[in-house]
Amino acid sequence: MMKPLNLNIDRSTKKPLAEQIRHGIAAAIESGVLEPGARLPSWQDLAVQLGVARGTVRTAYEKLNAAQLIVASRATGTRVASRPRAVVKSEQRPDPGSFLEIYQEMTQGPAFFQMGVPATETFPATLFARIRAKAVRVEASAAPIYPDPRGELELRREIAGYLAIARGIDCAPSQVIVTGGYSAGLGLALRVLGLEGQNAWMEEPGFPFTRKGLQLARLSLSPIPVDVDGIDIDFGLRHAPDAKLVVVTPGQQAPLGPTLSLERRLRLLEWAAASGVWIIEDDYLSELQLAGRAAPALASLDRVGRVIHIGSFSKTISPTLRLGFIVAPIELMARFAEVAACLAPPPGPAVQLATAEFIREGHYLRHLRRLKRGYAAKRDGLLAQLRPHFDADNLLVTGLAVLLRLPDGSSDFTIAREILAFGMFPAPLSPWYASAETSRPGLLLSVATSPTKGLARYCDRMIDIIRRFS
Repeated sequence: MMKPLNLNIDRSTKKPLAEQIRHGIAAAIESGVLEPGARLPSWQDLAVQLGVARGTVRTAYEKLNAAQLIVASRATGTRVASRPRAVVKSEQRPDPGSFLEIYQEMTQGPAFFQMGVPATETFPATLFARIRAKAVRVEASAAPIYPDPRGELELRREIAGYLAIARGIDCAPSQVIVTGGYSAGLGLALRVLGLEGQNAWMEEPGFPFTRKGLQLARLSLSPIPVDVDGIDIDFGLRHAPDAKLVVVTPGQQAPLGPTLSLERRLRLLEWAAASGVWIIEDDYLSELQLAGRAAPALASLDRVGRVIHIGSFSKTISPTLRLGFIVAPIELMARFAEVAACLAPPPGPAVQLATAEFIREGHYLRHLRRLKRGYAAKRDGLLAQLRPHFDADNLLVTGLAVLLRLPDGSSDFTIAREILAFGMFPAPLSPWYASAETSRPGLLLSVATSPTKGLARYCDRMIDIIRRFS
């Protein structure tokens, strides 16, 4: 039976009519007024009912279809898609403009072109689920004692072996500290270093969540620009020579993509050793470099123990694991273990044991090879769609993302929100800068989550929105 739709259209507001219709239908679906399988009026009939242009309703329906809220069929008409009913939560929404609101906005999804998550189609999910189920049984049958605060020895051994092969780092399992992902590793490192009130170098542009983490640790930040050779060491020495911490993404700089040159790596390490500066190496995407062999980790060149290396499995397996690791300099091993034991314990043993077996049996390295092949093909396909529409200066490959530079004055946040309505969420570039005065608008399109089907259609829709709002 076709459900009646009581939509209120307000022509006095600036909100587009199509967006009002989309929001009204989406709210009815989320609240359960429109149940899965309920038939909706055709867009022609609803246009007559509301007194709006047929194209307006058609646009609203297209957005709902892209968001997988409705499905259209010639045989059965337009119906509400089957989906779990939303649970009404009583918790308060984040304050407008707060960091938590921005965090939730930047991590929403899943959506095409979304940054920070790996492709799912190549991951051996059934295999990993079987390994993880076995690990859960082992955990459940184990003695009820507190686990090692540094993490399970099996996983720390596998990580140390993997880093020796893939990242050139010579470390013992006792130097490896298992963490709840990159952010947890950063928090643990900052707690261990205890640099409150000191100055820190931060890449400009750089990861917004790292910047906020440093601010929460009460460090004073000096934005250091990035060029084709990575973070500009000479600029930092001229403008902030008193810094006691440097946070870098030397393998593939986030978000612009260059690898820190060998000359600058050696200069940075020499200065850190002479001045007692600590370096936190965020090994962002280095194992997934698509062109040639990944550069060795910065920590592999460290001979005096000034580099704290942080990695995670979020971009290679899944961010839902909340699993990462730190390689602590020998001088700080005991301190890291103390802080981990008292303030930052690792995730439960089951996920660690499962990941250890996944690595030990060779599945992880095979998975990385499949990812790289798949990502290279996706990157080439995406560039083929975008190059006819953008100048070379405004279309840049930045590691596992394609950066679309937008005209000055454009709101990349607004454009990203409009694109999200169609099931795509390229990340706005402007939040990666320290201030609005130095920021540049752009969109970062993740290669990993680029659609495998209908790529041309999605790109055409995105390009149309960019042109209308730029």
